[in-house]
Amino acid sequence: MGVDSGLPDFRGSEGFWREYPKVKELGLEFEEMANPRWFKSNPNLAWAFYGHRLHLYRDTIPHKGFTKLIEVSKNKKYGSFIFTSNVDGQFQKAGFKEEQIMECHGSIHHLQCTNDCQNKIWSAKDTNVEINQNFQAINPLPTCPHCNKIARPNILMFDDFGWNYSRTDKQREKLTSWLSMLSKNNAKLAIIEIGAGTAVPTVRNSSQRIAKEFNTPLIRINPRESHGAEIGIELGAVEGLLEIL
Repeated sequence: MGVDSGLPDFRGSEGFWREYPKVKELGLEFEEMANPRWFKSNPNLAWAFYGHRLHLYRDTIPHKGFTKLIEVSKNKKYGSFIFTSNVDGQFQKAGFKEEQIMECHGSIHHLQCTNDCQNKIWSAKDTNVEINQNFQAINPLPTCPHCNKIARPNILMFDDFGWNYSRTDKQREKLTSWLSMLSKNNAKLAIIEIGAGTAVPTVRNSSQRIAKEFNTPLIRINPRESHGAEIGIELGAVEGLLEIL
């Protein structure tokens, strides 16, 4: 979904390394870089990576596909709900309301303590990270306001056992409640899945499960992996959305 807004595609080492040549020099792939261990072993490197992404997502303008989705949602009796593995906050930026979004992998626009000392999550709106030419974040780094330890984005990373999922759990409760309301009212649900890959199949599994529960065909827009759905559309996000909407 974000690629058509100009955001990088991290699928495959070459795409990732093209965006982060300094990380290529270290021989690290995305799965290795997106790991919470760096916040302890090399927090300046960790915050160079996530700080750059934080500012990139802040500066990116959502593409017109988001607008089309909002327009369609407003014309539906029960509106819509977003289930996304993207951590970029683009749906909120485009105009979708917080209460109609579930970010299953968290959000880069929220922070937590690396030790999760108080089980609290706070906004990253006042967080600004400067990065030097060696791809190291310049001190001072973001810290926990409670214990002063290094802070980290409230994002589920690889091999991550310290992610505070309380915010995502609350979003999940709202999604469950919305789906329950649709079921009670015998509403017809349309499911449009956009760009969800098979490497981390969280979104694909969820959309397939919900489609089965509501006995509705799944619409899968994906230029490379559109297989496995009743309606597979081999296009990018914007082109695919404009075709069907």
